[in-house]
Amino acid sequence: MPAKMAYDEWERAGRQLADVLDSSSWWLGDWLVYGKDHYTDRYQRGIRAAGLSYQTLRNYAWVSRRFDLTRRRPALSFQHHAELASMPAADQELWLDRAEQRQWTTKQLRSAIRAARRGEQQQDTAIEPSRRLEVPGSRLQRWHKAAERLGVDFEQWVLTTLDSAAASALDVLGTPEERPEISELKGVTGMKGLAERPRPVAISA
Repeated sequence: MPAKMAYDEWERAGRQLADVLDSSSWWLGDWLVYGKDHYTDRYQRGIRAAGLSYQTLRNYAWVSRRFDLTRRRPALSFQHHAELASMPAADQELWLDRAEQRQWTTKQLRSAIRAARRGEQQQDTAIEPSRRLEVPGSRLQRWHKAAERLGVDFEQWVLTTLDSAAASALDVLGTPEERPEISELKGVTGMKGLAERPRPVAISA
């Protein structure tokens, strides 16, 4: 750097260097994609000869493949595109538009994506509310022991067991027209508990 440089010159040099750095990410990514497509058995030798990090180049190449030349936004950096590379193309275009129009930094784009995902999760939770099933404490202890003996997670054991029981019951009961009254099922194995009314305790893992 020159011994004396005005601030405006220094700032302009920084912008130019940043542009070169951003462009080099695309160039290197495209270079590796070309090498892999044309020199399958030799491209890694070229990487070693160039003294470049293969893992870094793999990341560059992955982003380059996800965005061909026609879809790259000059107003946005390589890192903007990298943030969106794992998304479907339609979602990529949506977020690229937003980032370009609102002049987001990479950090602002990442934060907006996270906020959108949190909102989707909260919406899914509201649509499918969970419910608490109350059972006798003695049964809860027994179920825990069963799960431990099988070496599986308690919650997973409960869900799997209930799904299996539901499938069996639906096969036995048949269609609504063929379904007997609940009172007639008390003699069926596993159905006797329908008449029991013990003090309930909320299920807890």
